[in-house]
Amino acid sequence: MEKRELYDKFEELSQNLMSMLAEVEAIKANFSGILDENTALKLENDKLREHLSQVVQEETGTKMSHGKVNLEAIYDDGFHICPDFYGQRRDNNEACGFCAELLYGD
Repeated sequence: MEKRELYDKFEELSQNLMSMLAEVEAIKANFSGILDENTALKLENDKLREHLSQVVQEETGTKMSHGKVNLEAIYDDGFHICPDFYGQRRDNNEACGFCAELLYGD
C-alpha cells in the first residue's frame, strides 16, 4: 500500500468516525428528551392516581386502604394482582375480572 493510499484510508476513517460521533450525540440528545418526558409523565400519572383515589373516596364515601391503593397502582401498570396470576403482565392491558373483584369487590 502506498503512502497516499494509506493517508486516504486514514482520512476516510476519520470522516466516518466524525459522522458516527454526530449520530451518537443526536441519539444521546433524543434519549435525554425521552427521559425528561418519561419523568414528567410519571409525575402526572401519580397526580392523576391520587385525584382518582380522592374522587372514588368522595363517591363511595369510603377510603381505600393504603394496600389497595398500592395494588391498584400495580394493576394500572399492567400486572395481575389476583392470586392465580399475581405479577404476570396482563396481555394488552386487558381487564381481569379476578383482579377487579379483589380491588373493588365488597
